Amino acid sequence: MSTTDFSKLGLHAQTSLWQAFYDDKTIQACVADVCRFDETYRTLKQTWQTLSDDEHEQTDWLIALFNHLYQHSAMPTLLVRGKSEPEYFAGKDGMPARIEFAHGFFQSALHEISHWCVAGATRRGLDDFGYWYCPDGRDEMTQRQFEKVEIKPQAIECLLSLALGRYFYVSADNLNADFDTSNSTFATDVYAQAHAYLQNPHAPSCLLSKDAKRLIWVCLDMNMVR
Repeated sequence: MSTTDFSKLGLHAQTSLWQAFYDDKTIQACVADVCRFDETYRTLKQTWQTLSDDEHEQTDWLIALFNHLYQHSAMPTLLVRGKSEPEYFAGKDGMPARIEFAHGFFQSALHEISHWCVAGATRRGLDDFGYWYCPDGRDEMTQRQFEKVEIKPQAIECLLSLALGRYFYVSADNLNADFDTSNSTFATDVYAQAHAYLQNPHAPSCLLSKDAKRLIWVCLDMNMVR
């Protein structure tokens, strides 16, 4: 299967890979480390399966799900609806870390969660994970550097989106580019990485983080009808 095919087929066309991921005992044990399968979890699952297409309601649901999983974790973290651009604030003075996503958009929340998954414990101790963001209008060299570090988070965002039955679109985030972008392999690279994560989530070459595995599994479970 080509990476282009993977980008177009969506969740149900990859049934065997998704089922293998969901049934993986190592991933299930990883999920159990942070997930309380309590009444709140069951309510979140039921709510998702009956939720309307309203963006605001879906975003409220995602915030509630993430915070249910991580607000009492070893490194407490809250997902917060931001009013402007996304930003990550490390936990300080006994307060939990905060993932603020852009303008309250659902997809922005998934994107920032994906960056958090990639960051790991050390970078989560730094505001914005210790990175400096170069805004839209990047030159060709800077754009190549941007795309290189965006492959893994966007691959995770892709899997989270598909696990929830949503569409996913690669974002080069450089609408004001003044150079030819037609030869970029960024989209292909993102889908190839997503496929690699799904096909072999434990491969050392993939380095799919535990939190990425947990969240992908939970998103899959939210769509499971029993």
